[in-house]
Amino acid sequence: MSSAHWRFWGLEVLAVGLPVAAVLAVPDPFGYPVVAALVAALLLPLRHWWPRVSVLLCLPALAGGLGWAGTLVTMFRLGRVRPHPRELVGWVLLTCVVAVSPVLITQSLPAGSILLTLGFVLLSAGAPAALGMLVALREQLAASLQRLVAAGEVAAQAKAEVARAEERARIAREIHDAVGHHVTLIAVETAALGATTDDPEVRGAATRVRGLAKQALAEMRSTLGLGESGAAGAARTISDLVEQARGSGVDVELTGDLDQHAVPGAVERAAYRVVQEALTNASKHAPGAVIRVGLHTGSDAVQIVVTNDAPGSDHEPIADLAGGAGLEGLSERVRMAGGELDAGPSEDGGFRLVAVLPQKP
Repeated sequence: MSSAHWRFWGLEVLAVGLPVAAVLAVPDPFGYPVVAALVAALLLPLRHWWPRVSVLLCLPALAGGLGWAGTLVTMFRLGRVRPHPRELVGWVLLTCVVAVSPVLITQSLPAGSILLTLGFVLLSAGAPAALGMLVALREQLAASLQRLVAAGEVAAQAKAEVARAEERARIAREIHDAVGHHVTLIAVETAALGATTDDPEVRGAATRVRGLAKQALAEMRSTLGLGESGAAGAARTISDLVEQARGSGVDVELTGDLDQHAVPGAVERAAYRVVQEALTNASKHAPGAVIRVGLHTGSDAVQIVVTNDAPGSDHEPIADLAGGAGLEGLSERVRMAGGELDAGPSEDGGFRLVAVLPQKP
């Protein structure tokens, strides 16, 4: 048993055993007062369910003069259940009347003794009841304090969440205003370049750069919750992403494709980001190398394999674009989708990335 159970049973033994011991200490073990007091003491456990009935059971013993021990216990329990104050006063007065009446009837006492007796009886019956009410009130106040503390913790957490949301909104606005400004200038400059040049290749490159700038702005707005949702702004499928990379001069080979009807939207978006980041890394670290993208949709998972050859001797990695979250951020994204990511150098000097995304993220 737990400590609370041991404590309960220990108090119960004391609450019943002490009144029984007090009654048995009387010289006459067979008189009415002793029998009535023993019955009342042995029935004291009923006070947990019916405290008023327990008080009534103590009244015959109280009238016999030996029921005070049990009465103190039952009055304390009656105060614990916190009845209406008027009802509790009524029980106290009833107990006093039952205890005093036999004394007044059988004995002739002077006025001073009568007042002293009444005061003693009133104090003896009212004190345990008042003490029980105070204990119950203390427990109620302690429970209220615990609820108040819990409410304060919830309020503090909510306040912290609001502060974090406001900070995220502020950062989002800063990113949108600063990065969006520069990306917009890129789009404007490339549009002007395409409009003023007579070289078809320059015009085509300017058009592609302008399209990439617009797409970057759309993706940023979508990520910050300021625009339409989706896998990516202008390019919504991996096939479109590969075609876009080819248009920028990247040699990309695509094998397979995702079945949009069989793959959940969350998995499709995660797969899109995996291929996008893999193409970006390969273009930065192995410019001019052939990039191969393989997609396989199984019954339980989607497998993405992206490999690239070693960079050619006439191409240098783009150092100006180094840094960023890179594979670490991509690995975290895959884990959040419930998948696994394995990436590292291949035997031929290139790089190989394998991502497995479950069909039910």
